[in-house]
Amino acid sequence: MSGKDSVAAGHGRDDRLLKEEIHDPYVARSKPKEPAICSECGAAFHKGRWQWATPPAGELNELMCPACERIRDNMPAGILTLSGGFLGKHRDAILKLIHNKVEEEKLEHPMKRLMSVEDGPEGELVVKFTDLHLPRGTGEAIERAYDGNLDIQYTKESNLVRVYWNRDD
Repeated sequence: MSGKDSVAAGHGRDDRLLKEEIHDPYVARSKPKEPAICSECGAAFHKGRWQWATPPAGELNELMCPACERIRDNMPAGILTLSGGFLGKHRDAILKLIHNKVEEEKLEHPMKRLMSVEDGPEGELVVKFTDLHLPRGTGEAIERAYDGNLDIQYTKESNLVRVYWNRDD
């Protein structure tokens, strides 16, 4: 029996009201006019994506890229919070790992950036990112290198990922 037959037989369609998705305000609804360049960081929007490339010669559409907008507005897409006694003893090495991971990602993806590294009120380290995926990747790199406990929480409503890493010893 096909799907059409079941509706005809009186089984109904199970229609439901779908909740409208809340979209990330930092992701443009339409692509910028090409070629474009970010007035803050110099990233070029060319061939449908942001990249670290020299845009073609000619008139450039100057605008601010989504990563620079997030930095300006202090609105991270992801937050990595590190805590525990192990952090205090190995802070410099962990920070170096974070910076290396960010630089590695940023080479290919200009929108994946570190916004800030701050000390929290209880000795934790709070790291803010312009991208949803970079906090997870960075947290996983720290977990692979130093063990500990990693917890990842996505908040769909606010387009934010929170990643927590802790190691007490």
